[in-house]
Amino acid sequence: MAVTNKNTSFRMYLVAFSIFVMAVLVMVKLNNIQWVEGAYYRKLAAERTVKNLKIPANKGNVYSSDGSLLATSIPEYTIRFDAVSPSEENFRNNLKPLSDSLAVFFGKSSGFFQAKLQKARANKNRYYLIGRKLSYTDYMRIKSFPLFNKGPYKGGIIIEQKTVREHPIGQIAQRTIGYERSDNDGKGLEYAFRNYINGEDGHRMMQKIAKSQWKPINDNNELEPQDGYDIISTIDVYIQDIAHHALLKQLEYYQADHGCVVVMETKTGEIKAISNLGRANDGSYYEAQNYAVAETQEPGSTFKIMDLIALLDDKKVDTSKVYDTNNGIVEYYGRKVRDSKKGGYGKISLGRGFELSSNTVVVQAVYDAYSNDPKQFVERINNYGLNKPLGLQLIGEGKPIIPQPGTKSWSGTTLPWMAFGYNIAMTPLQTLTLYNAVANDGVMVKPLFVKEIKEWNKTIKKFDTEVLYPKIASDETLIQVRSLLENVVKRGTGKKLYSKDFSMAGKTGTAQANYRDKSKLHYVSSFAGYFPANNPKYSCIVVVHKPNVSAGYYGADVAGPVFKRIAQKIYTDSPPTNHIKNIDQAITKLDNAYMQYTNSVNKETLSIPNVKGMNGMDAVALLENLGLKVEVEGFGKVQKQSIKAGERIRENEKITLKLS
Repeated sequence: MAVTNKNTSFRMYLVAFSIFVMAVLVMVKLNNIQWVEGAYYRKLAAERTVKNLKIPANKGNVYSSDGSLLATSIPEYTIRFDAVSPSEENFRNNLKPLSDSLAVFFGKSSGFFQAKLQKARANKNRYYLIGRKLSYTDYMRIKSFPLFNKGPYKGGIIIEQKTVREHPIGQIAQRTIGYERSDNDGKGLEYAFRNYINGEDGHRMMQKIAKSQWKPINDNNELEPQDGYDIISTIDVYIQDIAHHALLKQLEYYQADHGCVVVMETKTGEIKAISNLGRANDGSYYEAQNYAVAETQEPGSTFKIMDLIALLDDKKVDTSKVYDTNNGIVEYYGRKVRDSKKGGYGKISLGRGFELSSNTVVVQAVYDAYSNDPKQFVERINNYGLNKPLGLQLIGEGKPIIPQPGTKSWSGTTLPWMAFGYNIAMTPLQTLTLYNAVANDGVMVKPLFVKEIKEWNKTIKKFDTEVLYPKIASDETLIQVRSLLENVVKRGTGKKLYSKDFSMAGKTGTAQANYRDKSKLHYVSSFAGYFPANNPKYSCIVVVHKPNVSAGYYGADVAGPVFKRIAQKIYTDSPPTNHIKNIDQAITKLDNAYMQYTNSVNKETLSIPNVKGMNGMDAVALLENLGLKVEVEGFGKVQKQSIKAGERIRENEKITLKLS
C-alpha cells in the first residue's frame, strides 16, 4: 500500500513539474513574441490590415503647336458601398433617398436599388459595386447623395481612383506621342520626357476589409499627388492630318507593307507632321512603329544629293561635264551598276544625269573624283554628323551606317555603291535633315519635336533651334544643287509631280532591299525635298516599303504623290496674305478732308442732342464723344435725359440717362 502511494506521489510530482516547465516555456515564448519578435508581428499585422497605398499623379498634357490637346490624363472612378459601416438608423433613414438619387443617375427604378442595398446589408457585403468608369463630375455627384455624403465610415462610400490616358483628337502621331508602361518601358515623347510629364505620386492610408479589397481610412490624402508638367510639341494638327491621310491613301492603293512621312519647318527644324503606318493582318494600317526615327535602310537615289554637294563644293567637276552611260551599265571589280532605263541615256551631262537619276553617271563622277582619296568624300559625310545619330529628343533613334576607308567594311566597290545610295544605311529623318539643310541656305538644324515644357502658363524649359552644322556648302554650290532639285520635278524623274500653281524641289528614290536573296527582294520608294522651291518653308520626306510591284514601285509614282498632296493642301487650303506697302505713310488729301469733316461736325453739335428712344449704349457713346460725363440708371432704351435737348454743351458737364 505504501509503495502504491509512493508511486502515485511521484507521478503527481512529475505531472506538476511538466506543467511548470510548459508554463515557463509559454511565458518565455510570450515574452519573446512581445519584446523580441513583437515589432515584426505588429508590423506584419499592420501591413495585412492597413497599407499606405500610392495615389498616381496625373500626367502632364501633350499639346500640339497650335494648342490642340493630343494626350491628357483623365481620372476614372469606381464607387462601391460598404453595407456594414453605416449605423442601422443612418441606413434606414437614407435608404429611400439614396435609392431615389441612384435611380435618377443610372436610369433604373428606386425599388431596384432599395432591394440591392438591403440585400448587401443583409449579406454583410462590404464591397458592393455602385458604378465604375465614372468621370470626376459623376464621382462628385454620387458623393453628394444621401448617406454617401456622410463619408466612408458613417456613409459606407468607397472611392477608388485610377488615371487613364486619353487622346482627345484620336491617334494622331501615336508613335511619336508614345506611351510609358509600368515596367519602365515605353516609346515616344511620353517616355523620353517622363521625368517632366509624370509628376510625383501621392499616398493615402487604406484599410483591408476583405480579400484584395481596401478602402480609405479617411477622406484626406496623406500626401497629395503633384501633377506632371505639360509638353508643347511642334506637331501642327492641320499638317499632320494632311500628311497622315495622304500617306494612308497611297499605302492602301499600292498595298504596301509600311511607310512614313515627315514634314519639317525649314528654318527651325520643328517637326510639323510625322506619320508612321504599318499594315495589320486584316489589311488595315495603324501606327505600328516609328519608322521615320528608328528604321535604317539603304536610301538609294535620294543619297545622290550628297554626291552632287561633294563634287561641286570640292570643285571636282561641274554640272556640264558629259558622261557616257555605256548602254546603262558600268562595271567595277566585276560588279555591275545599272540604270533603271534599259539601254541607258547615251551621253549626258552630270546635271542631266542627276535629274534623270542615272546611276551610271553619278557613280562614274564620284569614282573618278574620289577613288584615289575616298576619305575626302567620306569625311564630308562625317563632318555633317551623318555617320552618327542626330541626338533627337526621342529615344530609339536608328544608328546610321557609313563605311569608313581603311576598315574591314571597305572594299573596292564600296565607294561606287555609296554613290547611288547602297552599302550605307540612314533613317528617313537623317536623310531629311540633309535635304532641309540645302533648303535652309546650307544651315543644318536638328529636328525638334518639343518646343516647351510648361506648368500652366509658366515655362519650365524651352527648346530652341539647334544648329548641327553651320554651312554644308558654299552659296554657289547650293544655288546649283537647288536648281537641279527643282529641275527633277520640272523635267526629270519627278516630272509627273510638276504643277505650275506651286513650286516644289526634290529627288526621287527607288531602292532594292534584300537584293542578296532574290526570294526576299522588294522595293523601297522614296521622295525627299522641300517647298516652295524659291523660298522653302517646309522640307518633307516620304518612304514606302514593299509596294505591290504590279501597281508600281518607282519613287515618283509611289512616294512622290504623297509629297505633292501635302504641298498642295498646305498652300491651296491656306488663305492668302496680302501685304500693303507704306501703310503708315500720310496722305495729305485724305488728312485735309478728315479735318474739314471734323470741324464741320463739331460746329453742328454745340448743343445737347435728343437721345430719347435710343439704345442705352449708343446714347452713352454719343454723349461721351461730345465731352459729357454720363450716368446710367436701368437697362434698355433711353426714356428720360436730365439735360434737355438743345441746351448748350458745357465741358465735363454731367448728364443722367434713365433707361427701361
